[in-house]
Amino acid sequence: MTGNTDVVVIGGGYAGVMAANRLTQCDDVRVTLINPRRTFVERIRLHQLVGGSDDAVVEYREVLGERVRLVVDTVARIDPAGRWVTLAAGGTVGYDYLVYAVGSGSADPQVPGAAEFAYPIATFEEAGRLRPVLDAVPATAAVTVVGAGPTGIETAAELAEAGRAVTLVCGGVLGPYLHARGRRSVAGRLAKLGVTVLEGPDAKVTAVTRDGVRLDGGRELPSAVTIWTAGFGVPDLAARSGLSTDALGRLLTDETLTSVDDGRIVAAGDSAAPSDLPFRMSCQAAIPLGAQAADTVLSRIAGEQPEPISLGFAGQCISLGRRAGIFQFADKDDTAKKLHLGGRPGAKLKEFVCKITVKHLAAEAAKPGSHTWAKDDKRRHLLQAKRGEASATAGR
Repeated sequence: MTGNTDVVVIGGGYAGVMAANRLTQCDDVRVTLINPRRTFVERIRLHQLVGGSDDAVVEYREVLGERVRLVVDTVARIDPAGRWVTLAAGGTVGYDYLVYAVGSGSADPQVPGAAEFAYPIATFEEAGRLRPVLDAVPATAAVTVVGAGPTGIETAAELAEAGRAVTLVCGGVLGPYLHARGRRSVAGRLAKLGVTVLEGPDAKVTAVTRDGVRLDGGRELPSAVTIWTAGFGVPDLAARSGLSTDALGRLLTDETLTSVDDGRIVAAGDSAAPSDLPFRMSCQAAIPLGAQAADTVLSRIAGEQPEPISLGFAGQCISLGRRAGIFQFADKDDTAKKLHLGGRPGAKLKEFVCKITVKHLAAEAAKPGSHTWAKDDKRRHLLQAKRGEASATAGR
């Protein structure tokens, strides 16, 4: 490698920080990380920010390598032809390679009144806005949490443990990812905390008002504060920049995480859709995808063929307040098993996962290229099946 190669990483979350740190293993690579915040956000603790048990931030000096230049700004547009990005505050930053790791946020709820009266918490700013709203209402005021994925469950449990009167509206089944045994365990803990759980076809929100929630079956719930955790969306930066995306807006890539439009743009984390078969949005996927994105860039700089992504999952970890939790074990292909760890041990394991996740980033900053992760060979079978379906459809 001769001369210096400039790599810009957009997004300072789990995937972006891992990618930026890993890229510094080569002395001739200059890395610039562009992020709208001056601190690293522990997104898996945002429910704790809402509940008041954690501030959900870590200083970048604790997780980011010294050779990474941090630019606190937002990228307004990518120019693939000119190989530069435009910053919201003005000016541009040029690159030889770009890592697209903008993460995800709240999805547009598409429910009347939800955007106006409900509070999303998918980002640090959203969670921060909710805190004073909760503080301003009596502890006995009705709180409704919409969405029964990990964020909804964790938020409902956190607030109920603090003495709030919480109703969790599932819009379907409680904890869709969980095995039936794990789901029963979560339901039991929520019941002990006093959370009212509404499941089934009638538990879909059709409208949100200033002081209530209307369900599909016609039932109306009083709600002083409505919290919206249903679904994720991704920033539209890729689409606005003329790059190919999937239906949700994630950057379409091949199996090396390289954009299908441009060999110098690589994606990682929640905003990547490799082969239009994206991984589950999670820090569990984001960190190895960030490492893979960096490896892809370094391979291309060296004139070598990048390796295709292989990522194995361990399961899903959910806190149920400060004194209980659940770890739902899974096969490497991200299919839940019968086995789960609940109660106090589950809470301890969740806290361990939160801490070790930050330590993984710090370890990569101290020793770039050291991070390893579990692999899974089943993805190639999914790809083969997808290609077979596409060929059959084309034949018809």
